[in-house]
Amino acid sequence: MITQQTLIVGANSEIAKALACEILKQQNCGLLLLSRHFDEQWQHERTPEQLQRVKLISVEDYSESSIEHSIDKINSNSQLPITRVFICNGLLHNKTVKPEKRLEDFDAGAFHQVMSANVLTPMLWLQKLTPILTGEVKCKVVLLSARVGSISDNRLGGWYSYRASKAALNMMVKTASIELARRAKNIKLILFHPGTTDSPLSKPFQANVPQNKLFRPEFVATQLLSILDKQEVDGVASYLDWQGDSINW
Repeated sequence: MITQQTLIVGANSEIAKALACEILKQQNCGLLLLSRHFDEQWQHERTPEQLQRVKLISVEDYSESSIEHSIDKINSNSQLPITRVFICNGLLHNKTVKPEKRLEDFDAGAFHQVMSANVLTPMLWLQKLTPILTGEVKCKVVLLSARVGSISDNRLGGWYSYRASKAALNMMVKTASIELARRAKNIKLILFHPGTTDSPLSKPFQANVPQNKLFRPEFVATQLLSILDKQEVDGVASYLDWQGDSINW
């Protein structure tokens, strides 16, 4: 019997799809998947019983108006409480954006793209979702961050825009947690560093990653769900790595 729902935003990423697979093993949980595009192969690999517990919600883009429209769709498909939210949007590189190795590589246009994807979009989701998550039912909200967002842990330099975007996301989420501790005590905010995951996002940078530090998405998903089960809804933002250890801000 389904008694709760999990929402995954940006559901077409490798970590998001792995999370969805693991969550569907939990018989009491329905799944709301929200994305601009959906992986048809992933759907074909699910059983009919599993697909009955999945609602696919399309979002046109990540503008504020499209996000608000998606919230209306979520409301119409969420008769049961949403107890977990995973916000998986993010950008490290694309055809025009690459992590900077030198100051000379810094580019204003690329910086705006990275900040929009890694800070603005997740925060808009958090802003628009909070009213429908606030209540008596405990809800844990996970946003994908990265260890390189830690200012105190920065020893290698480089990757200016990506580091800045994750540091900014960390600050925004920590700030939001202080507010929600006063007016939405049922919501717990968690920033999660998945480690280097074998995905298109990390593909160009895998050559120098030790073999035992390149994680399959399935491993990351099981780690995250296990860590999430242990987190108390305490009104404090947590910044955790794939082992469940706290990262210095």
